[in-house]
Parts: sequence; C-alpha cells; structure tokens
Amino acid sequence: MTSSDFLQRLPKIELHLHIEGTLSPSLRWRLAQKNNIKLAYDSEEALAASYKTMYNHRKKKDGDILDPNGTPIPVFLDMYYGGMECLITESDFYDLAMEYFTKAASMNVRYCEPFFDIQGHTRRGVPVATVMSGLQRAREDAATKLNVKSNWTMCFLRDMSPESAMENYEAALPYRAVFHAIGLDSDEYDRPPSLFEDVFLRARKDGFKITSHCDVGQKDTHEHIHHVVTSMGGTGADRLDHGLNAAERPELIEAIKSRDLGMTLCPHAYHRRLSTEWVFSNVRKLFDAGIKITVNSDDPAYMHDMWVSENLALAQEHCPFTEKEMLQLQRNAVSICWADDAFKETFRTELAALELS
Repeated sequence: MTSSDFLQRLPKIELHLHIEGTLSPSLRWRLAQKNNIKLAYDSEEALAASYKTMYNHRKKKDGDILDPNGTPIPVFLDMYYGGMECLITESDFYDLAMEYFTKAASMNVRYCEPFFDIQGHTRRGVPVATVMSGLQRAREDAATKLNVKSNWTMCFLRDMSPESAMENYEAALPYRAVFHAIGLDSDEYDRPPSLFEDVFLRARKDGFKITSHCDVGQKDTHEHIHHVVTSMGGTGADRLDHGLNAAERPELIEAIKSRDLGMTLCPHAYHRRLSTEWVFSNVRKLFDAGIKITVNSDDPAYMHDMWVSENLALAQEHCPFTEKEMLQLQRNAVSICWADDAFKETFRTELAALELS
C-alpha cells in the first residue's frame, strides 16, 4: 500500500473535534439565508474566501491586526463564534452534525466524541432543548446510516463566568442522555481551569467524564496542565486536550504517565503558527515517552480544511511515524475513548486485520 492508501484504509477514532468548528462556508451561507441572518459578505464565494484570510494569532495576547482602513482583521475565534450566529433551529444543529458525520464516514472514522459549546448558543437565546435534540438526532442517524458512532462532550466557555457554566450545566442535566462528558474550551488567557472547579466537581459526582483544553503556547500553560492532570474534579481529569507544552517539563510527562492519561493532540492547529521542528519533535517526544497521544483535527473548517486524515498525514510525515506507529495512535485512541466495550473489541480486531494485510 502507498502511504495515502494506508491512511484511507486505516480505521479512525477522533476525540478532539468542535462541531461548531466544522461549519463549512456553504452550510453557513445556506443557514444564513434560511434564518434571515445578515452576513458581512455579499456572496458565498466571499464568505469562503474569508475562511482563508483570517489571522491565527491570539487577540488578547498579541492585540488586533488592522487592515489598511484601520479595521481589525478577524482572528480564529471571531470567525468561530460568528459562524454560530446562523445556528437557530433544531434542524440547523442536525444539519451541522450530519455534515461532519458524513465527512467522517468518508475518512473511515468509526467513532468520535465531538465537543459542543452550549453557552455559545444559549447566550444567543437558543434553548438548550433545541441544541440537544438536533445533536442527538444526528448522532442516532449517523450510527444507523453512516456506521459512525459517537458520544457528545459538552464544553464550557472559559471566557464566561463559572456561574454561567454551572447555570448551563444544570439546564442541560435533563438531557444527560445526549452527552457523556464535560469539557472546557475557548480563550484560556488569564482563565485557569481552577476557576471552574465547582462545576467539574459537580459533574464528576454526577457520573460524567471530565476533560479540559490546555492551549499550546498559552500564558501559564504548564500550571494549567498540572492542575488538569492532578487536581481537576478532585483527582485530575479523565483526559487532557492539547497540552503539548507538557513535553517541555519532565515532571509533567511523569505526572501524565503515572495516571495513564490520554492526550488529544491537533497538529495542524499548532503548526499553522509554530515551527515544524518544535511541534512535531514534541509530539514525537510524548509518543516515545509512552503517553497515549492521539491525533485529531480541532476546528477543520476554520483551519485550512485540515481534517483528521490530513492531520494524521502531517504526523506521519514530520514526526515521522511508521505504519506500525500509526496503528498505535489508533490503539491509543480506542484505549482512551469512552465508547462501549463491544465497539472497542470490534475496532481492535479491525486494526489487527489491517496490520496483517
């Protein structure tokens, strides 16, 4: 098999994917027309072009970048939250999720645990029930029609208050059959995960899995990683999202290994603003240390259409990983995912068959 043939045949699990970050320009345009949402673009083509020209820096850290007229140029989070404005009805959330699940099926993704940002919708007046019903219907249809199984992870926005996180958590509890885990994402600048300890303690008591983003190159990221690994929810999170800077501190590597904690890495999300050598040498370092890292896509619609297959190809090329090691990445994923045992056994059997082929 060629490398591309191998990657296509490789059965995949994706554990770090923001469903709102999969909103394609074409779907965003269609939903805007349907819901009478005025966009800052006069055509679908202009909207699509805007996805390619946004800046990748962090606004709070580096300040605004201005165009020749003195107008701030959108950065990633501007585009990400701007796209949400078009999501209004239950069918909008269904269409958003099914567009991703269809893409996932084409990449041989068999199971995924997408994030969704409940506050990004409730603060716009969208009812919790609308979000949950659309996502759940898509989850059911993807499993039966596309053979893509999934579980949803509900994230809180760390640039909103801990009180808002708790309020939205309690509002979502009647729909706990829809989601299986709680996460923390959005702008991490001066927003340590410890601020949200009450809601994570509550979620753990209520039986949910817990996880948290620790953004790469962010202020105080090593302290954030240490809290997530050792203390979040009382005893440490069940998984670590991003956290690549752990490779810089031997004590963090040891703490992650001692808890056999999995990590969800998104190589292109870092590579689009950091050097090839730094990103992939640290991915490789964590892998060689025996940590159960996985490769995922993050927000592919807003990150140059780099989906999980493209992220795996980057890792294979630049780490570099052999085919045997690429199989190990998927074994890591099945080990740390929160799917049922029957799926895990089937998936491991499929990986073994590919290895022997």
